[in-house]
Amino acid sequence: MTTRLKTELWVQAFLRRCQGDGMFGAVLHRGHAEAGALMVVVNHLDGTCSLLGPPPGPAYDEDGNRVFENRTATPLPWPDVDAKIQRARGFDDDLWVVEVEDKTGFAGLIAGSR
Repeated sequence: MTTRLKTELWVQAFLRRCQGDGMFGAVLHRGHAEAGALMVVVNHLDGTCSLLGPPPGPAYDEDGNRVFENRTATPLPWPDVDAKIQRARGFDDDLWVVEVEDKTGFAGLIAGSR
């Protein structure tokens, strides 16, 4: 059986790793500490953002690691990403939203990005 990290602990570790990699990150909305779903805004620092969230189906891989998919086909302006977040929060009060600044990728959350 695989043990999964509580969402709050995962967010803290992720933000610390980002900071260590020279990326700024912050919690935009705090959800349920133990099991809240998680969305990550990747601010590309060019006026656009990508939105990562759990895929349909399992949100964890076989090893218990969180899995993310890109919810925006192309990077979008912040107001468009924020509208997607607000719609998601309308369905899930326990949703966490984290923003990280990464000009070059997806903060290591999507395969093939740093």
